[in-house]
Amino acid sequence: MVTTSTTSEGQWAAPLRLGSIAPNFQAETTIGPIDFHEWAGNDWVILFSHPEDYTPICTTELAALAKYEPEFTKRNVKLIGLSANSIESHDGWINDISEIAGCPLTFPVIGDKDRQVAYAYDMLDHQDTTNVDARGIAYTIRSVFIIDPKKTIRLIQAYPASTGRNTAELLRVVDSLLASDKHSINTPVNWEPGEDVVVPVSVSDEDAKARFPNMKVVKPYLRYVPLAKDEFVPS
Repeated sequence: MVTTSTTSEGQWAAPLRLGSIAPNFQAETTIGPIDFHEWAGNDWVILFSHPEDYTPICTTELAALAKYEPEFTKRNVKLIGLSANSIESHDGWINDISEIAGCPLTFPVIGDKDRQVAYAYDMLDHQDTTNVDARGIAYTIRSVFIIDPKKTIRLIQAYPASTGRNTAELLRVVDSLLASDKHSINTPVNWEPGEDVVVPVSVSDEDAKARFPNMKVVKPYLRYVPLAKDEFVPS
């Protein structure tokens, strides 16, 4: 059974935003029952939902994540999936995913057929009224939450059921967050690890020159510095 924390009225006090604490929950998963915060420990977490087991786009997404899992693990990031299906359904479907991925899927997938975690994280589809199960209850959309070791939500994404996500982009965002947290920098448009990063506008020129002697000033508010990938991503 899934349990979550709610207000006395049975509703969440406020919608989740960047900077919110990720709600804790207890749930059955394909690796057994977990307490979410306890399972996360001191690692980063990517919590993501997919609409339904044994469907084409979801299968390709989880296969891609299974392939990328070693890269996430190298960065101390745990993956955990969710859909509005039973654990028994997940167990059978994972065999298909592993076959398509060419490697085993080892991260847990939450069974949330009653949508209790989905409600807590606002993962339900309110746009496509046909995206419902036999009981008429909405399936989950393709939601993504990146959660840091303090259980703070650092990224929120929501994709429609018809559009598969970009797994490489999730890894890129993780790298950006790791670099930003470690070096107090920002990353510019289309940034990839190893490329120049940006000095935040909150840092004065005097402090920036002291911290970043190789800084390149394009505009007073646009200042680049080099940052090697191995300075924040373990090899």
